[in-house]
Formats: sequence, structure tokens, C-alpha cells
Amino acid sequence: MKVNSKLILFTAILVVITTVCKLFFGPELEWSGFSPIIAIALFSGFIIKQKDASFLLPLIALFLSDAVIQILYSLNEFKYPGFYNNQWKNYLILLSATAIGWLLKGRSYSSLALGAAAAPTVYFLISNFSVWMNPAAEAIYPRTFNGLLTCYEAALPFYRNSIAATFIFLPLILLAYNYLTKHKTSLTLA
Repeated sequence: MKVNSKLILFTAILVVITTVCKLFFGPELEWSGFSPIIAIALFSGFIIKQKDASFLLPLIALFLSDAVIQILYSLNEFKYPGFYNNQWKNYLILLSATAIGWLLKGRSYSSLALGAAAAPTVYFLISNFSVWMNPAAEAIYPRTFNGLLTCYEAALPFYRNSIAATFIFLPLILLAYNYLTKHKTSLTLA
């Protein structure tokens, strides 16, 4: 098997894992946000040298998993749709994790830990600021500092789950990638 076919297989596995996590954890509020997608975006920034191409892996994983969820939703087999209004904002915000990966490169344990903490935090801060700024949310989260804090507070369970998922999935993705491409078992980029 060539490296290209290995990478295609690796990408397919990441898409499947992302979809499975959405299927099992998405509908449960206490688990919502537990997904490998931020770890995938961070990893993509670590490994893909062409910056424009580094955006593709997380976008493909997210889009295909959302498409599966949408199909299941249309068949009345899932609680919520895969595609929704203003979803493109979440796709763009996710790419901040890829940019963090560019900066850190994942060659040391400290850069991995910093990335695993920073990427979900940046996503949490930007995405919930976006929710607070949405005119439709103004009735729930008034355009005041307290309204912003209330919005962030309401999203803390999702943040907790995304931090946990990133710290769990990032090392697993790195181990799998290093083993698949270099036959090494290493948590950092080999």
C-alpha cells in the first residue's frame, strides 16, 4: 500500500470516528461536544505543510460526518439535522485550530498540551461570542457583558467535553498516524 492510499484510509477512519462520536455523544447533553474534530483540525495544522491544504482534512471530516447526520435526520433516525443555518461560521471557527497547529507543529509534549488546551479554548471563545452576537439569541443572551458571560456559562459543558475529547483524541491520532506512516509509536510527530 502506498503512503497516499494509507493517508486516504487514515482520513476515512477519522471521518468514521467523527461521525460515530456525533451519533453517540451529540444527542446526550452531558456528552455533547465530545468529538475528535478539534483534534483533527489541530493535527492537520501540525502535519500538512501546504497551509491551504491543511484546511481540507478537518473540513472533509466535519462535512462528511454532518452529511451522514443529515441523512439520518431526514430518515427520522436522528434527533437533529446535520446541516443548519449559519453552520459555515462553525466551519470557519474550527479552522482556528488548524492555524494553532501551524504555530505549534506538535514536535514536543509541551506544544501538544498547549495546542490541546488552546484550540478548544479559542473555539469556545469565538463560537460563543458569535452565538451571543446573533440577533436571534438576544432574547436569551442580552447584548450586555452579563449576557455574554451567561452565554459562556451556558456553554461550559460543551467546552469541558471538547477539551477532554481533544486531550484524548490528539494523542490517539498522532500515534495512529506515526504508526501508519513511519511504523513508529510516538505521541509527538516522528
